[in-house]
Amino acid sequence: MNSVTAATTAATSGAAVPSAHPEASGVAPRTRGASTVTTAAGSRKRYARIKPGYVLPVILPIVILAAWQLATTNVWVPPIMLPSPVRVFNTARDLFADGILFNDFITSITIVIQGFAWGSSIGLVLGAWAGLSRHVERFFGPTLDALRSVPPLAILPLIILWAGVGDLGKVIVISKTVFFPVFLNTVQGIRSVQKEYVEVGHVFRLTRWQFVRKIIVPGALPSILVGVRFAAGLSWAMIIAAEMLSGHEGLGYLIQRAQDLLFTDQMFVAIFVIAAFGLGLDLILRRIERRLLRWKQGYVG
Repeated sequence: MNSVTAATTAATSGAAVPSAHPEASGVAPRTRGASTVTTAAGSRKRYARIKPGYVLPVILPIVILAAWQLATTNVWVPPIMLPSPVRVFNTARDLFADGILFNDFITSITIVIQGFAWGSSIGLVLGAWAGLSRHVERFFGPTLDALRSVPPLAILPLIILWAGVGDLGKVIVISKTVFFPVFLNTVQGIRSVQKEYVEVGHVFRLTRWQFVRKIIVPGALPSILVGVRFAAGLSWAMIIAAEMLSGHEGLGYLIQRAQDLLFTDQMFVAIFVIAAFGLGLDLILRRIERRLLRWKQGYVG
């Protein structure tokens, strides 16, 4: 009764009466659909930020790991031949806790660093010298071609006979392995500098040092970096082989000892450490390469 009286009074006085329907008042009603659409749009934006470059590289490892776990769970392969991922993880944890894995890794990486430093330095200097002078290339060419055809592991027994079973022999083998990729790519990089750039240097009458620094180095750098990356991978693979043939410590020795004792879980641990370090090293070198070659644009797929 009071509400009817109030409405009648308001109508008589000319005051506006609030409508029972929101549409009549011109105010849009609040609905759950709008918030749901907004949330869905935000989710799509978040998913859109995830680039395929971060997702694609991990798909294949996940598939391999899942297949591995499935094969070991169903005992499709004897455990002595293929241990489960959980067992490999537990073995890695135990080896690391005992200090065995860490000490073997440090031993291997120390030899690799020494051999890589010597081999790449000599290869870079001698390659630049041969690339800038035909006479130097003719002088060293036949001898280096003959030495390049000899596998590093073939001379390892002779080096051990001369230098003993210590680290020196392995450093020499790594140096030889690293030298040739760096040397050949340096020579090839210098010889592949475009003729137009060389003519520009002559037009501006650059000195010998200016010509090398401003024309030769930028033009040869892509090829040199490819050689360095390739040599880094070879050095890491070669130290494992050298330690398996002659060594009392290191990751290669760990694999060899595990093979003799049929500790396949330890073999897998060493293999994963080798693969992880090799991947990390290559990623670092790629980042350095992109930073040094920011000026060079090419097809990226």
